[in-house]
Amino acid sequence: MRKKHLVVLTGAGISAESGLKTFRDADGLWEGYDINEVATATAWRRNPELVLEFYNLRRQNVLEAQPNKAHHILVGLEEKYKVTIVTQNIDDLHERAGSTHVLHLHGEILKMRSATNESLIYPITTKIQMGDKAEDGGQLRPHIVWFEEPVPMIDIAIPIMRSADIFLITGTSLVVYPAAGLIHYVPSAIPKFIVDRKIPYTTSLHQIQPIEMNACEGMEVFKNILQKTL
Repeated sequence: MRKKHLVVLTGAGISAESGLKTFRDADGLWEGYDINEVATATAWRRNPELVLEFYNLRRQNVLEAQPNKAHHILVGLEEKYKVTIVTQNIDDLHERAGSTHVLHLHGEILKMRSATNESLIYPITTKIQMGDKAEDGGQLRPHIVWFEEPVPMIDIAIPIMRSADIFLITGTSLVVYPAAGLIHYVPSAIPKFIVDRKIPYTTSLHQIQPIEMNACEGMEVFKNILQKTL
């Protein structure tokens, strides 16, 4: 018997309970840094040293964090469902928890790539310094999709959305595009849920069941709904 396909769109809120900061409610500041100064293509051209410093700190934060209950609930759901996670997060907490199908829309902090050839990608768990070069001679940079850059994984994510039998959003404010636009590709007739401590307003969320809780508590409620009704 075919397992139902549960497609999950996750954002920073699911990692926040592992101690990783979000900038959603912080007036554009992230750990005291102006996002425009560290997370844009313009920032990289203007001050690559500052950008590297910022992401070196983020990488250390991720390595010190641990998956939380919400991550582990998603892993457990793989027993009954085909679970595909499409995440806006750059951390590896889904993978460390044990999820087997994870697509990172915005890159991965534990990878780096050549600034001149985006196909040259390498693992990294330490710091990237100015002068660190890829095999093509390009300066190494975080394998992150910054603001002002295209999001190539969107084209892979769209058919995933279309294939969903059940759809869940958790931990995302649905304001960062093009990721937020993925919800338009979800079949209209399927069960849809959103778990968030503050449900974001959007006209796209018709016929969706809200669970207004933080990720860990809300995912427990979502799991119980699935067990009883789906």
